[in-house]
Amino acid sequence: MLTMEIPAAYRELAEKNVAQAKEQYEKIKSAAEHATDVLELTYANAAKGYSNYSLKLIENTRANTEATFDLLSELVTAKSYAELVELTCGYLRKQFDTFTTQAKDLAEQAQKAATETAEPIKESLTSAVKKAA
Repeated sequence: MLTMEIPAAYRELAEKNVAQAKEQYEKIKSAAEHATDVLELTYANAAKGYSNYSLKLIENTRANTEATFDLLSELVTAKSYAELVELTCGYLRKQFDTFTTQAKDLAEQAQKAATETAEPIKESLTSAVKKAA
């Protein structure tokens, strides 16, 4: 059987290529792990924001339902048509103000959730740009 020795130059080149491949693999692995961490944080923030928004919405619905039942209780005991109109108008004025406040609160909650959800991605991109520069 014929045995040939691989020249030292080829061995060195092969070892150098293997070392570079390992180095590149580690960089890719690190970047993938970082991207996974960013996505996990983004999804966690999105879930938290959605949960807080939903809780606020449920709280608003409860308050509005209670206000409606309070009105109905007052209407049942009204003595005249004029009192019915007065109670209904007062309720509508109050609910208009309440709905305005609730809409503002929900918009703020949605904005906060969107900002907190996007923050990890923004930070990651900023960091990547700084590293590239």
